[in-house]
Amino acid sequence: MAEQLRIAVLSVHSCPIGQLGGRDTGGMNVYIREMAAALARWGYLIDVYTRAHDPRDAQWEYLAPGARLIHITAGAVEEMGKLTQYNHLREFHDNLEAFRIADGASYDLVHSHYWLSGEVGLRLAQEWNVPQIFGFHTIGAAKDELGLGENEPAIRLITETEIATGCQHLTAGTQKEKDTILRHHGCDESKISVVPCGVDPDLFRPIDRRQARMTLGFHDKPLVLFVGRLDKLKGIDQLIEAMSLVEVPDCRLVVIGGDEYSRAALERLKTLADILRISDRVEFIGAVPQRELPWYYASADVVAVPSYSETFGMVALEAVSSGTPVVSTDVGAASLIIKEGFSGSVVSGNEPSALAPALTKWLENCNTDKNKLHDSVTGFGWNAVAERMENVYRHVLSKTAAGVE
Repeated sequence: MAEQLRIAVLSVHSCPIGQLGGRDTGGMNVYIREMAAALARWGYLIDVYTRAHDPRDAQWEYLAPGARLIHITAGAVEEMGKLTQYNHLREFHDNLEAFRIADGASYDLVHSHYWLSGEVGLRLAQEWNVPQIFGFHTIGAAKDELGLGENEPAIRLITETEIATGCQHLTAGTQKEKDTILRHHGCDESKISVVPCGVDPDLFRPIDRRQARMTLGFHDKPLVLFVGRLDKLKGIDQLIEAMSLVEVPDCRLVVIGGDEYSRAALERLKTLADILRISDRVEFIGAVPQRELPWYYASADVVAVPSYSETFGMVALEAVSSGTPVVSTDVGAASLIIKEGFSGSVVSGNEPSALAPALTKWLENCNTDKNKLHDSVTGFGWNAVAERMENVYRHVLSKTAAGVE
């Protein structure tokens, strides 16, 4: 059990209790919320600071005993784009500091997530004379390499370089992500620790497939599931095209994800399904609360992760923990989570011609042992992952105490 150390966690643009599947509400929300709760169980006091975006929210609330979520006003209390939020970072900093002083809190370490938070974290860490640990979650320069949309703004690329240089330590979800950070930012390898994402094995547990389908009102027919943002980076276009090549009778695709900012993407995907003449086999559900996701995972014969890139791949982990096999591209931690031929298949790329036969294999072989799949990823439970993060905290704090940069 840790001594009573207090950590300021910064998540400026993404609220840890937001609805999943939206523009700015992906796996990072789950990561921050669950990590905060698990670290609190280890004895830390955790304060998660995020930008106030909903006037209905209280100034602060408990995520778990010992872990608070604190809403800081910075600009209008409404949803706004990331670059607009960048213009309010000074206000975020000033109002956070005013809250901290009024609250009487002092911190031993700053742990920031994503580049907007890292920018504020650099200032606060210097002012408080404490170290900052930073998690990229996505790397701007790496996204630009893929060429799947507009280039990331120059201010993000510059800021990420400043953060990588200026903070005391970095975390990466996988060795691949660590290698990418080293390639783009060139910091000392010893400055980066690999700490994977986690899963709640009690929430994501095996449920009988027929029971799940009855609960959700699905027909008892072969089903492929996709969970994620309706973003080209996630490979959803490739998956829909792959479905047109899958010849398993009555097979259909259920897509979970999207919000009010995804309407154009949703219409594009529906048009693609129409062109491929499979619109009757593709159903768009929209965003789903995380606590309902286990029923969707359980209802599927196979979960598809056709992404071009993932820093980790939480969907694959949740699916396997739920007892459902996964077909994934070789991204993030897919090769660590998925045991070939046992809990799914890892394909080298997301070309429809590669995805379709892999999906067909698991659609035709749906007699997997759900409990064995679940047990294969118990090492990724949040308590175990938080222990690894706790070791990083101890390492960084001990170096700081010794005066080592």
